[in-house]
Amino acid sequence: MTERSNTPFSEWLRAESEPDWTAVVTHPFAAAIRGGTADMRRYLEQDFQFVDAFTALLGAAVAAADNFEARVAVGRFLGQTVADTERGYFQRALAALGGDPTPAPEPVTAEFRALMDEVRRDQDYPRILAVLCVAEWTYLGWASLEASTAEGFVHREWVELHSGPEFEAWVGFLRGELDRLGPGLDEDGRAGVLDVFRRATGLERRFFDMALG
Repeated sequence: MTERSNTPFSEWLRAESEPDWTAVVTHPFAAAIRGGTADMRRYLEQDFQFVDAFTALLGAAVAAADNFEARVAVGRFLGQTVADTERGYFQRALAALGGDPTPAPEPVTAEFRALMDEVRRDQDYPRILAVLCVAEWTYLGWASLEASTAEGFVHREWVELHSGPEFEAWVGFLRGELDRLGPGLDEDGRAGVLDVFRRATGLERRFFDMALG
């Protein structure tokens, strides 16, 4: 591993996950979502398959967190955003698109769910944070890269769910937790967090590739 010097742990993880990170944030499919031209049915059908595993991962973060404040922050996001707002969006969007809520998972979907399940079972808070941070920070990256010109609710609301002050604060919390915990990890611990961070970033890139092609 390269030397981190005084770089915040989350920024070091991001830098060590190039070129996949930039490929996700600047992906043509992400640009098409912002522009309102992406074919969203297959993408949302597959993304909906993560909701249960992602919810379980957030629950694991509540259980594995090392302080009360972190448990409350994760629990609030789980209850207010994932279980309510995001789930409702999927139901409305898939209905509008004539999508299948239970399609056969694409290989990349199955691999990503398996990674979420792996870190959930391990109950290792920094590794859980790494997967959550990739999933949320990359989406904040592409959704905030340029102003959206999407007009239909399917595209527009998906961008809105992953941008704006509240979502920025959530990503800031995840990054802050990694920055807080990273300096206290030993070499094996840092390597383990970097491993899942890189794997998650690569899977995000492959997921967008799947959606595009």
